[in-house]
Amino acid sequence: MARRQTWMVVAGGLVVLLGALWLVLVWLIPSDDDLAAQAAGELQARLGVPVRLGALHWRLLPVPAIVMEDLATDQPQPITVKKLTAYPELAALLQRRVVLDRVELDGAVVPQLSLRALDGALRGAPAEAAEAAQAGATPLARFEFRDLTWLSRYGVAVVYDGEIDFDPGWRPRLAVLRRPGVTPATDLSLTRQGQEDRWAIRSHVGGGTADGEVQLQSRTDGRLALNGQLQPRGVDVASAATAFNRKPVIAGKASGNTVLSAQAETLVGLAQSLHTKTVFTMGASTLLRVDLDKAVRSLGEDHAGQTPLDTVSGQLDTQNTPRGMVMQFTGIKARSGALSASGQARLANRHIEAEFAVDLVDGIIGVPLVLSGPVDRVAVSVPRGAVAGAVLGTAVLPGIGTAIGARLGATLGRIFNSGPARQSGTATPAAPGTAP
Repeated sequence: MARRQTWMVVAGGLVVLLGALWLVLVWLIPSDDDLAAQAAGELQARLGVPVRLGALHWRLLPVPAIVMEDLATDQPQPITVKKLTAYPELAALLQRRVVLDRVELDGAVVPQLSLRALDGALRGAPAEAAEAAQAGATPLARFEFRDLTWLSRYGVAVVYDGEIDFDPGWRPRLAVLRRPGVTPATDLSLTRQGQEDRWAIRSHVGGGTADGEVQLQSRTDGRLALNGQLQPRGVDVASAATAFNRKPVIAGKASGNTVLSAQAETLVGLAQSLHTKTVFTMGASTLLRVDLDKAVRSLGEDHAGQTPLDTVSGQLDTQNTPRGMVMQFTGIKARSGALSASGQARLANRHIEAEFAVDLVDGIIGVPLVLSGPVDRVAVSVPRGAVAGAVLGTAVLPGIGTAIGARLGATLGRIFNSGPARQSGTATPAAPGTAP
């Protein structure tokens, strides 16, 4: 009986203590209106653009939390947040300070074009992060996000889930980014190496992997520098493109080595200036939507179909800019039992310009093939007289080899071109591998 009475006293004491704590929290916590006004003002000051809040309120059970709903920046393409829940540290809250332990984002849309307006407002972020790092502070322990939609400048939407655990100074200790509902699994993880600004990268895409390392440096002039390397292995290129809602150009598995670098004053600037260089090789593959053999024989009038290839190799350079990504393919070499091709291509603002020299097995060598126009309406052309010139190239130098024959054939094809003259001021594209 005495033991039962003791437990009743303890239980009653806990109830009284929890009730007192509840009253203290209610007294200490600001009202929803005050909190909403403070949050909107702070966000506008930080981002540099007006911010609208649909609702903001405290939730005390099961644990104290700040819930923000229907947030939107005042921009032509607004950044929107459906729901953001922040969990403050209880000890700091009792001292009337808000220190966030965890933040959960559920539903957001981030248009690429809208980030340009925030870049200037975020220029002080590296300095603030450095100060926080020196003070040993962790401003946020964990950030989790679901249904975050990245909207490209051309309206391509890609949804991500993920989480980030932070060290002091906003340094990610562990970060995971994944494409939900995509098969095969498409994800990327960053793991910090000790206390250095160096992270191991593990990623899965297109049924293959792309592992490596990235390093971040703060330079004496206040700029940030990012450098790293990746090793793509067995990546199905078509599957990888589809995983990010892009139309594939070629199907087949690629491997190679990638070097990446960027310099800027902010993290947004780093993303906008990122440059990658990938030297790659592919085995059996298929060029989609273009039949090279048919295009050459019809002088570009008919190119519908596909081109099976035995091997493909080359180099891909990508350069992010505030106006979008520029992709440059150089040293491209493709071979199959029916043909071989070499050349280069440039893709920017969804517009392609490419030149290839195509050799067919039945003696048509060095035919210049030109691809140009919007990516959804690519025009394929072969200069008139090019086939005759290419064949003459093989007759002039019999047995010397494809490379020399192709170069001479393409040049003679240009001389014998019987097509209409170009308008004044329009440059004639150089054939691949020749001087302008």
